[in-house]
Amino acid sequence: MAELEGLEFGKSDFVLLDEVTMEQFMENLKLRFEKGRIYTYIGEVVVSVNPYRQMDIYGKETIEAYRGRELYENPPHLYAVSDAAYKAMKRRAKDTCIVISGESGAGKTEASKYIMQYIAAITNESQRAEVESVKNVLLKSNCVLEAFGNAKTNRNDNSSRFGKYMDINFNFNGDPTGGHINNYLLEKSRVVHQQDGERNFHSFYQLLRGGSDQMLESCHLQNDPAAYEYTREGAGAATSNNDRSGHKAVMNALGVIGFSEDEITSIYQILAAILLLGSVQFESDGESVQVRSVEAVKNISELTHTDLDSVCKTLLFRTVATGGGEVIEKGHTEQDACFGRDAFAKALYERLFGWIVNRINSIIEVKNYDPALHGKNTVIGVLDIYGFEIFDNNSFEQFCINYCNEKLQQLFIELILRQEQGEYQREGITWQHIDYFNNQIIVDLVEQPHRGLISILDEACLTVGKVTDTVCLDRMDSQLAQHPHYTSRKLCPTDKSMDFQKHFRIRHYAGDVTYSVEGFLDKNKDLLFQDFKRLMYNSTDPVLKEMWPDGQLSITEVTKRPLTAATLFKNSIVALVDKLGCKEPYYVRCVKPNELKSPVLFDDARCEHQVAYLGLLENVMVRRAGFAYRQLYARFLQRYKMTCEYTWPNHLMASDREAVEAIVTQHGFQDDVAYGHTKLFVRTPRSLYTLEQERAALIPILVLFLQKVWRGALARRRCRRMKAVYAIMGCFKRYKVKAHFWEVEQRFSAVRNMADYGKSVEWPPPPAALSQFHHITVMLHRRWWARQIVKNIPPSDMLEVRTKVAAMMALRGERKDWGLSRAWERDYLANGRDSPQTSSVFVRASKELKNRDQFGHVLFSGFCRKVNRFNRNTDRGLLITDKFVYKLEPKKQFRVLKRLPLDAFTGLSVTAGVDQMVALHTTSQDDVLLCLQRGELSSNQDRVGELVGAMVDHFTRIRKLQFPVKVCGSALQLHMRGKSKSVTVESRPGQLGSDFKKSRDGFVLLVPAN
Repeated sequence: MAELEGLEFGKSDFVLLDEVTMEQFMENLKLRFEKGRIYTYIGEVVVSVNPYRQMDIYGKETIEAYRGRELYENPPHLYAVSDAAYKAMKRRAKDTCIVISGESGAGKTEASKYIMQYIAAITNESQRAEVESVKNVLLKSNCVLEAFGNAKTNRNDNSSRFGKYMDINFNFNGDPTGGHINNYLLEKSRVVHQQDGERNFHSFYQLLRGGSDQMLESCHLQNDPAAYEYTREGAGAATSNNDRSGHKAVMNALGVIGFSEDEITSIYQILAAILLLGSVQFESDGESVQVRSVEAVKNISELTHTDLDSVCKTLLFRTVATGGGEVIEKGHTEQDACFGRDAFAKALYERLFGWIVNRINSIIEVKNYDPALHGKNTVIGVLDIYGFEIFDNNSFEQFCINYCNEKLQQLFIELILRQEQGEYQREGITWQHIDYFNNQIIVDLVEQPHRGLISILDEACLTVGKVTDTVCLDRMDSQLAQHPHYTSRKLCPTDKSMDFQKHFRIRHYAGDVTYSVEGFLDKNKDLLFQDFKRLMYNSTDPVLKEMWPDGQLSITEVTKRPLTAATLFKNSIVALVDKLGCKEPYYVRCVKPNELKSPVLFDDARCEHQVAYLGLLENVMVRRAGFAYRQLYARFLQRYKMTCEYTWPNHLMASDREAVEAIVTQHGFQDDVAYGHTKLFVRTPRSLYTLEQERAALIPILVLFLQKVWRGALARRRCRRMKAVYAIMGCFKRYKVKAHFWEVEQRFSAVRNMADYGKSVEWPPPPAALSQFHHITVMLHRRWWARQIVKNIPPSDMLEVRTKVAAMMALRGERKDWGLSRAWERDYLANGRDSPQTSSVFVRASKELKNRDQFGHVLFSGFCRKVNRFNRNTDRGLLITDKFVYKLEPKKQFRVLKRLPLDAFTGLSVTAGVDQMVALHTTSQDDVLLCLQRGELSSNQDRVGELVGAMVDHFTRIRKLQFPVKVCGSALQLHMRGKSKSVTVESRPGQLGSDFKKSRDGFVLLVPAN
């Protein structure tokens, strides 16, 4: 919990006063102001005193301190009531509004900006881009509307000269999705005239003092407000506003909101045209009126994108339609021309302001909203409207503004005082009636049909003939002479504060206001010649043309008489009050501490007057005697039933009221509640907060329970589905297995009768479950196919087949050519075709060796080129039998040079090429290196494969031993007398036969180049 204020700062809630008297109220308000505590509660109403200085109570840390907290947890603040309105909107899906009221200069505009700032800060935690865009537009719109709708008055440097009500739309997550701005009664008369010490609207001074040289030149302006009629009065007025930085901020805000460059240019061109209109002067020669300042008119024509002649004609003439349909042009008098010029300037600014508001609305409106898809759309409304005004000279604008404040005071009375007391009586709650002033009589004085001031003004405006403001005042005196809140000098001749035929006085709830009737009728008629409307409609600037849709009507077209300004304003205020009445209201009541804008001065009399007319004392009495919260039994039960064991999940009691009583009793709040006929009334927010805390603690538990139940349901449903899936999968797998068997049977049913025994038949792809079975089946078929092939091989060829199979397995496809496709002779030295000259001699020598050494048969024989460790290359005969390996001398009757037991050999190495080099490895690491030579049968016959196959087949089949064969891709490795040698193969052009040559680390086999 945040730390609350100490007693030295006074009472943070006026409800806590010891006695509810004006003296104690004012004493507490003054103490808090002097201690820098500008906010005080009356229950949920915030009383705000303008500090007239910057205060460090609006930063991010403060926002976090108030986010999601109850009102009484922190010291009073605007953020607290903003959060309360936001929570009510989000929790109960109820539209809320924050009504900011008080007189001019009390700080209403600043309060509305801080409220908007807080709502923007606590929403969109997920930082969604579209929500951030809406927030930026809502915040930046304040800057633009202040520039074009606010002005310096004698009471306030940044006074709102229009009323603003902003609806902010939220989705079900509580994030802003859009909004809408309503504006009320822009004080457009300020465009052409200001009271002493006051200024025109900020936008003019920002353009003149903050616009770039290029912009001012394009607008035909100079950076001196004193040079223009409409800004001369306020050019030297002291103000706290910085026009240069203000212009920069507005330009940035317009871009952020979404105004295009062309639209921004049009806005400032219209402002420039209005300023130049004030410089247009007329002169009369007695018969006609002429424009004196032609250059200004020319510039206006350029800025408004209209024809120069049309502009001059519109300023000097008026088109009138006669009763017979004839159209004539009537020249203005000098006075009429000046009136038309000023009326045109006021209307142009009013249309510009309205267009800016509508353009912002078109950007921030909620788009593509579907309640079924996006959930309920809730609203928070923020009302920042002009405060009660009493000037030295009060005119039609002050009359409308003060009427608006009467309506808002009536709403406050209706909702806070009368309605609350009426609800207690309806619900049967014991209640002591509190007297308060009901201002309905003043509202009726202004708006009552046929008898109210607005009706009298409208009747005077509609009367044919010359009806002056004085005549209208006489009618008001005659019809309202008996009204207790109306008087004039005629009705009260002794009151010299009013003038005859000029003033009347209304006794408002905020005090007596004397109005000057001069100009009332003209301002109520809001007269603007149709020629100006048609001139603007015919502009080539699309922005300007859009502002004047009524300009498309020709002068002869019959149109209804437009409603008067007062009636239009009354209708808009009635609609506003109806809109506020259907929302849950939260109030910020602003108090102005002094007229000097001093941060230390507290004017007791001035503040007491505001407290009195705002009805704050009566509000304290009602709040003190009343209840902070009330709710229907059913809704209260729905929200808090989980906090009581007797009501969760559903109660079995006779009525909802008994169930609510059970909740209250369990929590011990019996003394803090009252039971009405349909509602429960809770006196203090603390009791409600305790319930909210317990509910917040239980919600995660309930959510976990619901998640558990739902997850269990999902798991069971998933289990049922998985069972069904597995059953379907099982059936499908069985079907696929059977289908595979059927397909295999169909394809291989006739393989016995095929020439290739089914070798060309393509196997069907097996299902995953039969992948291993498929592999086994394929291998079985291959073996059967091999068996069928082998059965047809003659016994005499079986030895060759076995040898070739052994060579194929040993070489593993790593040697390019190994003689598979030819017949293997094995004993090439005894073959007469391969060795016709020496075969007979070898046969005799072979028989002698067989008789002597008793070997069984010859595995391989042939000529070879051999090299020894001394690098001597000789041609030798090679004989490999099942017991010995012989090195023979062909030139000496095949005499045995060397005999080695076959068991002494451990393997052999060959290359991957086509050369015939073989290295026979021995156990004594004295390997035999040789290169087989081809005989007469073929000059390019490969015999390495035959040698490999013969030895591998003998070792594996006869001796049951492994005989490793290494196929070398590059150099062949061997040992001679224990020394490692490396042999490479090199092709050389011109080489006639294969021969060995010594190299650095062994030998090089030179072979002929192909």
